[in-house]
Amino acid sequence: MAVNERLRTALLNRGMTGRQLAEIIGVDPKTVERWVNIGRTPHPAIAHRAALALREDLAYLWPETEQGRRKRQGASDLVVAYPTRATAPFDLWRTVFEQAEQEIGILVYAAIFIHESWPDFSELLAAKAQTGCRIRIMLGDADSPVIRTRGQEEKYGHGIEARCRVALMHYRPLMKRAGIDVRVHGTTLYNSLYKGDDQMIVNAHVFGMNAYGAPVYHLRRTEEGGLYDVYAASFEAAWEQSQRPGE
Repeated sequence: MAVNERLRTALLNRGMTGRQLAEIIGVDPKTVERWVNIGRTPHPAIAHRAALALREDLAYLWPETEQGRRKRQGASDLVVAYPTRATAPFDLWRTVFEQAEQEIGILVYAAIFIHESWPDFSELLAAKAQTGCRIRIMLGDADSPVIRTRGQEEKYGHGIEARCRVALMHYRPLMKRAGIDVRVHGTTLYNSLYKGDDQMIVNAHVFGMNAYGAPVYHLRRTEEGGLYDVYAASFEAAWEQSQRPGE
């Protein structure tokens, strides 16, 4: 059994607790807890009431239902989409990284919003590495012409280069730890990627726009060759072109 991330996110988006949902649709609060925490599927009539209360599509919340199977037409890796990174709850990043046990991967230019919002993030990575989780981090090479071009495109000037250097400063204390590999890259970044085992956050990039104003997709790997695998292959391709700082 697995956490129903779509249902959990829908509750967060509506500002609703599981107990409140239970009261609205007339079920025991522990029933809603089981839907969220162990992935139980409610009776179709109750599922319909819950979807209405959350203003979500039933097939989206419970793809395994008959309605979900008809609509889905093959598994989709997309859990939820947000119109901008600014509207995505930061708990999404916490969930992806805290639940990871085997691998954490970050492909960005800077993304210093993580450390700004989560001062203990480096400590989490260190603890994960100590338990055997593989950590790979790719930051933008501040000296790369690609980075300077991106700053001009986003009307950010030299600010993006400075942010890349600040990001490296945050991660530098981790560079000597076993299981953590921090590199820099000068690739054209079409998407910022944040990976934790079979989950991934994709921050799509839009020409001329800073990443916080661009869409965010939460993916969970459900089938071979799906969206998760497409972006995971992109991560690996960038990794092949990255290098350790100073090399």
